[in-house]
Amino acid sequence: MHIHRTYRAKIRNHSQVERMFDLHGWSASKLWNVANHHSRQVWDDTGEIPDDSDLKSELKGHTTYKGHHSQSSQRVLEELAEAFNSWYGKRKNDSRANPPSYRKKNYYDNDGNRVHEEHPRSTVTWKQKGIRHDTKHNRVRLSKGANHKDHPRDWDYILVEYETRPEVTVENLQQVRAVYSKAEERWELHLVCKLEVETPDAPGTETAGIDLGICNFAAVAYSTEDADLYPGNRLKQDGYYFPKEIATCDDSGGTEATRLHHTWAERRTHFFHSLAKHIVERCVEKEVGRITVGNLDGVREDETGESKNWGRHGNLDLHGWAFDRFTTILTYKAKIEGIEVGEVSERDTSKTCSVCGTEDDSQRVERGLYVCEACEAAFNADVNGAENIRLDVNQSNSESSANLDEDRSTGWLAQPGVYLHDLSHGFSPRKQVVDCKP
Repeated sequence: MHIHRTYRAKIRNHSQVERMFDLHGWSASKLWNVANHHSRQVWDDTGEIPDDSDLKSELKGHTTYKGHHSQSSQRVLEELAEAFNSWYGKRKNDSRANPPSYRKKNYYDNDGNRVHEEHPRSTVTWKQKGIRHDTKHNRVRLSKGANHKDHPRDWDYILVEYETRPEVTVENLQQVRAVYSKAEERWELHLVCKLEVETPDAPGTETAGIDLGICNFAAVAYSTEDADLYPGNRLKQDGYYFPKEIATCDDSGGTEATRLHHTWAERRTHFFHSLAKHIVERCVEKEVGRITVGNLDGVREDETGESKNWGRHGNLDLHGWAFDRFTTILTYKAKIEGIEVGEVSERDTSKTCSVCGTEDDSQRVERGLYVCEACEAAFNADVNGAENIRLDVNQSNSESSANLDEDRSTGWLAQPGVYLHDLSHGFSPRKQVVDCKP
């Protein structure tokens, strides 16, 4: 089995390469801005957003495109296209959603005339064709953009000497990212390596079901005897705090706004990785060999295919969280432990009783509470959805649907374990839970 792992590396010859990294970082910002302007014009003229292939075709002859190796320029355009697609998906249901901002800060004189603009140092990515790796001396040669050669016979590459932790071996290098740390005021390298690891046997044969939601980001049913809840309080707090702070910045594309966006993204990524790691560890403990995640495509749309309206705050949360990204991270971490991850539709799982199978919209009587009138079972609504997702897999494997008719205790459904996230310590248990899922 092959996996990709990213190692952070210190640049030993930073003073020698800093200027060239600055030039490439600024060039990445300029290319982003040129492509951003073009995308906005296309949107205004046609009502459509150009994808990354359109941007590459349109801008490959532009002078800013030559500020990097061709694959590095392509990556900037891919990131912009991804950002525009994300905005397009949010715009109908989130009044605060804005298209990707420009990466620059403008300075004006006393008369209001712009006298200077400053571009932030954007991350630059080199793919395999732009990399030469010297494993013996811990050095990488990174191809320069044509615009950054002082003369035609100048070196075609930036020679970077790096240092990683002693236990790290850098091999099968796939990508190199130059990332500017504002805190350290220096560049660092992120080295993406392709590793081959032995696939372990699955920890067991049990199946876990995961229901993704709003206040409870994830509800996990491991078996008919155990379930966990993971409230998304941390994500919700950040989702309200950072947009307000960004809105107070003088320039939406300036240094401070960029710093806030970066911090917000890092905290969200940290939450996803911590959550996926904790769930996988719990699955290993409980001998789970397969995790099934509810696919939210059916939840985001109604029967006509239109986006559902969950109210202002619900729309903000549902469309602002990267559910697909979390599932990707979970799949990667589970695979390392020999656990398979699959998806099933989440449609109707929240209104179906996992004990007797009765389907009724009215059975979710209040926040977090599901009461079945047919069998008189009462339990946590999100865990009920997770159990339905788990049972869907069992039934698809031709296991008896009589499982729904068994005398199954609902105590674990009513009082699942609850884990809260802390930036320093990850997830730790809490006894009570408050739920609010649309």
